[in-house]
Amino acid sequence: MSDVAAVPRTEDAWRHAWLGAAMVAFGTSARSTIAMCTSMSAMGGMSMPGGWTMPMTWMRMPGQTWPGAAASFVGMWTVMMIAMMLPSLVPMLWRYRRAIGAHGARLEALTALAAAGYFLVWAIGGFAVFTLGSVLGSVEMRYSTLARTVPIAVGVTVMVAGAMQLTAWKARVLACCRGSLGPRRLSDDAGTAWRHGLRLGTHCTRCCFNLMLILAILGLMDLVMMTAVTAIMTAERIPGGDRVARVAGAFIVAVGLVMIARAVRLA
Repeated sequence: MSDVAAVPRTEDAWRHAWLGAAMVAFGTSARSTIAMCTSMSAMGGMSMPGGWTMPMTWMRMPGQTWPGAAASFVGMWTVMMIAMMLPSLVPMLWRYRRAIGAHGARLEALTALAAAGYFLVWAIGGFAVFTLGSVLGSVEMRYSTLARTVPIAVGVTVMVAGAMQLTAWKARVLACCRGSLGPRRLSDDAGTAWRHGLRLGTHCTRCCFNLMLILAILGLMDLVMMTAVTAIMTAERIPGGDRVARVAGAFIVAVGLVMIARAVRLA
């Protein structure tokens, strides 16, 4: 009798250890993100024609090579994504754990592998973001006429990204994220875990790219903006989150319109 009772207690211990590890990862990444944001804010930025400031995020430090700057950005981005996406990822990993037949240390290893695949997708996305941001930054610094149009372009981009929250496409990708793992069983092997993590990451990047675009252009290292985007991305994934997505989208569209009007007035 005592041997039978020991099994659920052991599984409970592994489950508690996994949740504890997720909380530690979130706390560590959040503290690191806050430190990086504070450091980047202290560095300021470059005043640009049109009355806006280009943050140092898109510029290389003196003596820094482009690959070095890209690696530094991707590392920073990945830490930030761990802090921002873990609240949404933990429920998806929980469903994954329930869908495989592994137990104990093997279950924890497969869960960690799925999480690694998930964040690899976000790291690749970070490289794409840095490449695009650094190229645009270089062009804007070279051509002052183009730089003057940035405030209006940013407002239009914010408005369009907000409008995407109101579309049937957004509802579909949110449903895909919520139902990323149905009642079916999954094999308890490393290949399946890795592919599942990659699939989860791909779904999430598709679902979040419009909100991450807003974050990237309005203040990638702005803690208030980062917290707001994280809250929206987390809330819109829970049951009934479509309403959150629509309300957030309407608010973002309004912000974009205000930004356009202000940019046109100051042009």
